[in-house]
Amino acid sequence: MKLETERLVLREWEERDAQSLYEYAKDPDVGPIAGWPAHTSIDESRQVISSVFSATETYAVCLKENNKAIGCIALKLVGVTDMTEKEDECELGYWIGKPFWGQGLIPEAAKELLRHAFEDLGMSAVWCGYYDGNEKSKRVQQKCGFVCQFTSNDVDVPLMNEKRTGHVSLLTKQDWLKNR
Repeated sequence: MKLETERLVLREWEERDAQSLYEYAKDPDVGPIAGWPAHTSIDESRQVISSVFSATETYAVCLKENNKAIGCIALKLVGVTDMTEKEDECELGYWIGKPFWGQGLIPEAAKELLRHAFEDLGMSAVWCGYYDGNEKSKRVQQKCGFVCQFTSNDVDVPLMNEKRTGHVSLLTKQDWLKNR
């Protein structure tokens, strides 16, 4: 599956993306704020591609001009997300390399993935969350029309071995259709 926007291609991750993934995922400003540790080697990035990024509906965010993976966006379906147990709901997750922050690329990718979720996959709602302090993720959700549903204290962040305050937002198909 491949999705396209004006500036981006969203495609499956490939082993050859390991170098690019490592280049952006090793930055301590990228992963830890999203709940995962910075990558420490290309081999670790290769392993993430073959295990985590091989999940259904997980896409490399690539610039159209060179097809280089600069981030990741995914719809986590039932069985992979802890935000819902409904078959027609899922969770949106994303990150992008620091050199690409502030260019509107993740909102662009997210809007296309939301279209895919509602039109192609038949989802009725998409959940999304961020941890306290991740203002960039919060802003992406606002730009896409998500509405905050609740805040939880002492949320386990297993990959970071800590607890944080988490904020959970929702976008229903009905609201998405109204705001298109």
